[in-house]
Amino acid sequence: MSGHTENEITIAAPLDLVWDMTNDLENWPQLFSEYAAVEVIERQGQKTTFRLTMHPDDNGKVWSWVSERTTDRQGRNVRARRVEPGPFQHMDIRWEYSEVPGGTRMHWRQDFAMRPDAPVDDAWMTDNINRNSRVQLELIRDKIEQRDRERRSASVPAN
Repeated sequence: MSGHTENEITIAAPLDLVWDMTNDLENWPQLFSEYAAVEVIERQGQKTTFRLTMHPDDNGKVWSWVSERTTDRQGRNVRARRVEPGPFQHMDIRWEYSEVPGGTRMHWRQDFAMRPDAPVDDAWMTDNINRNSRVQLELIRDKIEQRDRERRSASVPAN
């Protein structure tokens, strides 16, 4: 068996701002509530290898792994995969961006499988990812929309 999730949100902000903020890896700890640190290991063209470290879970365990992320700004998508899959047999992620009335739609697709010896199964992880993705997408939306409001108000000349 394997897991598959799809989650999306519309952000009332221009595509360029959404792209720039969501692909600024070094600032992910300020954008996502779950990440404590990001360490960029290597950059080669559009591909970045990096380590993500989460905040401690309810049991005090700190999860960390290495991922590889390739951006295609012209194609408005990002492909990522875990290089150190940990409890996953594999984890593949695709982010897609599109301009829609009222802003930018950001769509996340995750395909994965848990290892047989993992502490949870595919169904549990699917539910967990879906639950957490909604929280993170709303948080990201709110932060980007706030930044967009600040930028627009700063560019309006005072009378």
